[in-house]
Amino acid sequence: MNRLNTSTSPYLLQHADNPVDWWPWSDEAFAEAKRRDVPVLLSVGYAACHWCHVMAHESFEDEATAAIVNGSVVAIKVDREERPDIDAVYMSATQAMTGQGGWPMTVFMTPDGDPFLCGTYYPRARFTQLVTAVADAWKRNKGQIQSESQRIRQSLAENAAAMSALGGQAGELNLEEVTAAAPPGAADANQRSDSRAPRPSDR
Repeated sequence: MNRLNTSTSPYLLQHADNPVDWWPWSDEAFAEAKRRDVPVLLSVGYAACHWCHVMAHESFEDEATAAIVNGSVVAIKVDREERPDIDAVYMSATQAMTGQGGWPMTVFMTPDGDPFLCGTYYPRARFTQLVTAVADAWKRNKGQIQSESQRIRQSLAENAAAMSALGGQAGELNLEEVTAAAPPGAADANQRSDSRAPRPSDR
């Protein structure tokens, strides 16, 4: 049993018995990622999401996959119906980086909450490949990943400012606000996509 067993969210409770060592969204989870010096895996879904259940059955309930996840990242599970603010922030990043979005939303980010690889549903083989590749890239190129993730944050902040000037929902893009206020505890998709952060030369 992981750290979701005391949650009040029906969706999180569905994952309380997963072999994945899930954390709820909390300061403690990000502190643990910093302590271990590993990336954060954010998985966002909701109780009635079909593809969330598919990915859970294929990957999160699988002991071998969970061992890879637990050894490579700090895994955070979020219920989008309980925390629409977090969902909106990282869905904006996912859509900006991939051109599409959906649930389950799968985001790899730094221990500071800056995303650098986003996607939705991944089959188990692809998911384990990604987790392994991200962990390896973090060990070899952490500085570059942090630099590129900060550029993504800045780009989203600039986009938020532009939306605000046009009367858009700029608050949905406020990564700084959500990550700084981590409390304790756009259609359902089978779209399969991922995107690595743009290289500095691409900007």
